[in-house]
Amino acid sequence: MKQQYTILVVDDEPTIREVVRRYLERDGYKVQEAADGDTALDLLRAQAPDLMVLDIMLPGIDGLSITRRLRDTDSPGGLITEREVPIIILTARTGEHDRIQGLELGADDYVTKPFSPQELVARVRAVLRRTYPSTGQSAERPLEFDHLSIDPRTREVSVNTQPVTLTAKEFDLLWFFASHPRQVFNRDQLLDQVWGYSFYGDPSTVTVHVRRLREKIEPDSANPTFIQTVWGVGYKFEA
Repeated sequence: MKQQYTILVVDDEPTIREVVRRYLERDGYKVQEAADGDTALDLLRAQAPDLMVLDIMLPGIDGLSITRRLRDTDSPGGLITEREVPIIILTARTGEHDRIQGLELGADDYVTKPFSPQELVARVRAVLRRTYPSTGQSAERPLEFDHLSIDPRTREVSVNTQPVTLTAKEFDLLWFFASHPRQVFNRDQLLDQVWGYSFYGDPSTVTVHVRRLREKIEPDSANPTFIQTVWGVGYKFEA
């Protein structure tokens, strides 16, 4: 039997919640709804969903604050859930700053309003597929590089034997790099290979994820050992 995933949709506009719920349910998902940040936090504390679609602009606690509390669990107010919840943020803002801020805080993807419900469902499906791979999708063996270990079967990463917490998309990007050592990829190629669809042609998405990965796995993120920049072209992974 196909697993039924639970999606938490957080948006203060009832019409948007209704449309998103209808399309997600049509695709076989179970849907929870929240109209504000406080209700969303209560639902997250009660039982973590498999994925959250989260509007940035919310009454009370905004979406970026919720993302920060979920990803930075060691900070005051950090929220620890039974598993890490993938996040797709919704934003009505056209400025690049808000999208980048959400990605830097640990969101896995974003959709800009107004959006196509079909596209949102496709992104939900893609993030879930990468976060919860089915049996046989991760048959590759773990990779070891000096002090870095990557296990695709458990989606675990460690540096000097210490576990490192990555978002679903950060892991996908790292695994793609590590699986293609010394090959140079530009940002459009990485969007196509890792994200698997057109990402509004926004290369800053890759830049943000590379920066976050370097901060988590490199001894010195300013002088990276593994994920290196090839100036004027893109990035490569040095084993």
